[in-house]
Amino acid sequence: MPEPNGAEEAEVEREEEEESGEEDDGKEETGADEAKDKKKKKKRSKAKSSLALPKEAEAAEECDKDAGGDGLSSQEQLLQILRRSRICEESRRHVERPHPFWDTQPVPSMGSEIPQDSGPIDEIKNPDEVRDEPYTLPDPFEWCTCNIDDDAQAQEIYVLLSENYVEDDDSMFRFDYSVPFLRWALKPPGFLRHWHLGVRVKSNMKLVGFITGIPASIQVHGDYHQAAEPVCDPIIKMVEINFLCVHKKLRSKRLAPVLIKEITRRVNKENIWQAVYTAGVVLPRPISECRYYHRSLNPKKLIEVGFSHLGPRMTMARTIKLYKVPDSPQLPGMRPMEPRDVNRVVELITGYLKKFPLHPEFNADEVGHWMLPREGVIYSWVRESTSGEVTDVCSFYSLPSTILGNDKYNLLKAAYSYWNVATTVPLHELMYDALILAKSKDFDVFNALNVMENDQFLKELKFGIGDGFLQYYLYNWKCPKIEPSGIGLVLL
Repeated sequence: MPEPNGAEEAEVEREEEEESGEEDDGKEETGADEAKDKKKKKKRSKAKSSLALPKEAEAAEECDKDAGGDGLSSQEQLLQILRRSRICEESRRHVERPHPFWDTQPVPSMGSEIPQDSGPIDEIKNPDEVRDEPYTLPDPFEWCTCNIDDDAQAQEIYVLLSENYVEDDDSMFRFDYSVPFLRWALKPPGFLRHWHLGVRVKSNMKLVGFITGIPASIQVHGDYHQAAEPVCDPIIKMVEINFLCVHKKLRSKRLAPVLIKEITRRVNKENIWQAVYTAGVVLPRPISECRYYHRSLNPKKLIEVGFSHLGPRMTMARTIKLYKVPDSPQLPGMRPMEPRDVNRVVELITGYLKKFPLHPEFNADEVGHWMLPREGVIYSWVRESTSGEVTDVCSFYSLPSTILGNDKYNLLKAAYSYWNVATTVPLHELMYDALILAKSKDFDVFNALNVMENDQFLKELKFGIGDGFLQYYLYNWKCPKIEPSGIGLVLL
């Protein structure tokens, strides 16, 4: 599978670097730009199988000779070596090569020291200092604001993304963002329509480019100190950038960098100067590197479509038995979340997230938007005690992928772990019920990052390590490096 958030990563990076010396004006506005690309990059790694780790033994030996210890005595040990080799290989490749575009931006350079404090990199500006005119597009194209509530425009966006967005490296899977999912992702409380930005061909009004931003309140390492202002609010108004997409036939037209610059200009005009984003590649400079894990729910289908393969000395029958889950939840009191649960779920989630150095701050409206169940989009369950108190919550969202070139299957149904809080049972028991519930909804695979406290259930529940890395980035904000277990943020 591909990875959410990152369509044409290589192309965006190439285009950005090409213009690094050409676009000195508007430097402050390119900020969110980068954010965007990064997100793109992130997407590719997310979808590949944990067991489909190829050709990296040589790199493993070169980069991590001592990683294996007793000579690859288990598959897990081999996966660890391959993982480290990938990190070694990727880090060396990206640290050693120049980053002409990123070196002009308010992000830490790859070779700089990791900061020990938190705060803006560049001085915060006034929106009046940002240009009023949109950036200039090549002559055949024009800007448009996309209305995701309009069925015809929503279908245009769906077609553009489904035909041109994220694919895995082997061109086997491509994300299939449904219209209901896009409306959920793009319309949180406080969303701004003009942050849903498109590019059309003037002659026929065809939509050929797209990029979006949504508002977010993010806390990073608590409060910080500056000379002029003793203590600043630790809650930072940021933007999350997503869905950067350019039609495949137009990727030589340099539309992606202009899309990024224009969305950043619009964000800066709203007096927002920071962004958070993710990418599957290493750029200047990640604040954290996380990893995807996959739990088979329909192993036969996953093997048949090439998402995973049979393990050593494993038959199909044994594999199906290994990953089988019960038909109904094992914990008493589990039920779908309802509107009456929102205030209690706010308490559970916001209280839980405060323990992580990087996390969003939610109010009741936002939790209601992101968590209340929507069939085919977001699934949330709460556990209610015999006294009627909601004590635990688990959730996952649906992001299927089109299966390319397979005669038997055309869709891979993937569930992605979202917000989960266990207060009365171990987390792995709550997440076991999440797997059961996902299977009951006919999902083929359940994906999770090793963020927050997810390590507590990944091994216990038979998740396999993926071959995709996910880098977390902040634009115009410095902070100490954060371990995956310190990340309390999940981006769609």
